[in-house]
Amino acid sequence: MRKIAVLTSGGDAPGMNAAIRSVVRVGVEMNMEVFGVNHGYAGLVAGNIRQLRARDVGGILGKGGSFLQSARCPEFKTEEGQMKALHVLRETGIDALVVIGGNGSQTGAYALSKRGFPVVGIASTIDNDLYGSEITIGVDTALNVILEAIDRLKVTASSHERAFVMEVMGRDCGYLALMAGIAGGAEAVIIPEVETDPEAVAEEIRSAYERGKTHALVVVAEGARYNATKLESYFKENHERLGFELRVTILGHVQRGGTPSAFDRILASRLGEAAVKAVDDGETGVLVGLISDQIVRTPLQEVNTHKKTLDPKVVKLARVLAR
Repeated sequence: MRKIAVLTSGGDAPGMNAAIRSVVRVGVEMNMEVFGVNHGYAGLVAGNIRQLRARDVGGILGKGGSFLQSARCPEFKTEEGQMKALHVLRETGIDALVVIGGNGSQTGAYALSKRGFPVVGIASTIDNDLYGSEITIGVDTALNVILEAIDRLKVTASSHERAFVMEVMGRDCGYLALMAGIAGGAEAVIIPEVETDPEAVAEEIRSAYERGKTHALVVVAEGARYNATKLESYFKENHERLGFELRVTILGHVQRGGTPSAFDRILASRLGEAAVKAVDDGETGVLVGLISDQIVRTPLQEVNTHKKTLDPKVVKLARVLAR
């Protein structure tokens, strides 16, 4: 009987539990023994592994976070740490490892793969910056959390005739900010991929005021050159030129929490199944992701050497709709 292990690494994402559940139950169905690694690569290095059966993952489908928990592990970035992890996997008799996570997690997966161990990655990060999947586990839920916050902020903004700058997560990727800006009707969207002049942002806010709007909204990606804090500082001495009084909201980690959406649960379930099937097919060293509504396998080497980009047509659309 083949043995596989599954771990979650890096930032948690709503839907990770659905992916774990899928890996376990599909693995059991395919006559495999499935083991869970607690606390990501740190747990792998420490040998924190336990067997999981179908019933062990009952009741986790609709829960946010990670049933196996996650952690950063600087030690795993070293050759010594990776060799410790390989020793644990081989001593435990594990035949393949499934890694659920984003860029950093899949970098670790690739490191093990290059050392000859069978690994399959599952695309999971709210940032949606991972090459090999058009959308990753957690993105849909995070966007809906952001949109709810936008809708609430617009109510209070209109009541007081204010402009709000909302900062969202995404690291160096502006996907969340861009899509939230479109869905939330923002007057301006600031993302790392496009250089933004704060004076142009001021003009957009002023224009909204002069058109008689009772509020204005700017959505900012945390990785942008002018994030929310810098914009606030820039406009601090000259709020009057905006027309509106300015307020700043930084959503932070609230975007990672909460109940995963139906889309994220289904995507995670499909990718979990796909990962186990890739192991069964003997095709490892790959990431399973979603492209054109089809599950695809992308070599981890490509995932780690290619950068995901935003569609310039969507960036243009955001500008047009903000008028």
